[in-house]
Amino acid sequence: MSTDPHHEKRWLVLGVIGVAQLLVVLDATIVNIALPSAQADLGFSDASRQWVVTSYALAFGSLLLLGGKLADLFGRKRAFLTGLLGFAAASALGGAAPTFEVLIVARVLQGMSGALLAPAALSLLATTFTDPEERGKAFGIFGAIAGGGGAVGLLLGGVLTELLDWRWCLYVGLLFAVPAAVAGARLLHPPVPRDRPRLDLPGTALATSGLFCLVYAFARAETDGWGDPLTLVLFAAAAVLLVGFVLVERRVAQPLLPMRIVLDRNRGGAYLAVVIAGTGIFGIFIFLTFYLQQTLGFSPIQTGLAFMPMNLAIVVTAVTVNTKVLARTGPRPLVPTGMALNVVSLLLLSQIEVDSSYALHVLPSLVLTGVGFGLIFAPSFAGATAGVAPQDSGVASAMVNTSQQVGGAVGTALLSTVVASAISGYLADNPGVDPGVATVHGYTVAFLAAAGIFALGAVLCGALLRSGVPAAPAPGAQPVAAH
Repeated sequence: MSTDPHHEKRWLVLGVIGVAQLLVVLDATIVNIALPSAQADLGFSDASRQWVVTSYALAFGSLLLLGGKLADLFGRKRAFLTGLLGFAAASALGGAAPTFEVLIVARVLQGMSGALLAPAALSLLATTFTDPEERGKAFGIFGAIAGGGGAVGLLLGGVLTELLDWRWCLYVGLLFAVPAAVAGARLLHPPVPRDRPRLDLPGTALATSGLFCLVYAFARAETDGWGDPLTLVLFAAAAVLLVGFVLVERRVAQPLLPMRIVLDRNRGGAYLAVVIAGTGIFGIFIFLTFYLQQTLGFSPIQTGLAFMPMNLAIVVTAVTVNTKVLARTGPRPLVPTGMALNVVSLLLLSQIEVDSSYALHVLPSLVLTGVGFGLIFAPSFAGATAGVAPQDSGVASAMVNTSQQVGGAVGTALLSTVVASAISGYLADNPGVDPGVATVHGYTVAFLAAAGIFALGAVLCGALLRSGVPAAPAPGAQPVAAH
């Protein structure tokens, strides 16, 4: 048994960490539901609307590595509580925003707080659960939240917008963050690092600016096109800055991101799996949401409920896999199988039509998707932090969230472009056709593209991941060399 000081209350700790993770994940989708109402209330333009989402993504994605390193340097509890309270304050500001500009400031502050909170939450989980069987169950639950939290955001956003007001899609952050902060202050007792090495300032500057350019480039590609001059400049700048970051990290004595973390095959494979899953999941959430609401006529609440079978499948699969299977097989057979199930699910969704039935044509795919994501996310989140020394757990956890954020940015930009091109091509080839038919055709092409992404992911992850699960290091263990 572990001698961790909060071991006896570890399941309560898991509850607090799970609430924090849900807060970060659902915020990516809950605000989308509120956008039309917020636009009507505050009077901002269609061109400005994307910044309500993009401002959060830019702050969150670009600062994640720094947030993870700060948790390692100054203590995970401090980072966790600061992130929660910062998120609560930003949510209150956003909910009360009298103007569009104040709303954007609040979203940036939410992203900054999330960048501190998310890696601290995962690293706390990794260092709290040291028993292999309990660790598997804990990561199964955490992976289920990570995979299904977006759909929870759709349901919660629909309920709050329809029954209350769009502002409650922001105020709800208070209802998650404040109780979690109070409970966390009482339950969490991780050791504060004795020595605090200097922060890698060159690496921090290169990573933050590089990730900012990358996420912003994908956001611009979605709205302004891949050939837009500024988009191309941003992609080029991101490439130069991130290559420079890797070169710096290989030379400095105390790097922001030690290369040993990402060069381990299982951890590298876990990060890749999260990127690919993040890319593909947006093809399901975004376009299936549009299909259910605009084509089948579902209300926001009905749409959120429609995704619940997928959430249930994620939870059951993730917990079962991490407690019963992962320790025996390792991630290698599980993650590629999850990718393959998503290929099948998306191929089925690519057959939908304007008059398709939810029960016959959508529900089976959502259940398959849930099983697939349960097989991907739970082993990947566990593998990304397994074998990492406690002093590196924050930045290793940050890489998971960074991977998911970059994957989401890629998926949104790439698949939105696919849909737009497919719709315009279909209308050109079929003059006089119902625009609704052309729109559904665009969705089906996007589902096919997402299926291709998952097929590639199955091959790459199958080649990269290894069988067997490395043991968690003992508290205070020194970092291990990459292999």
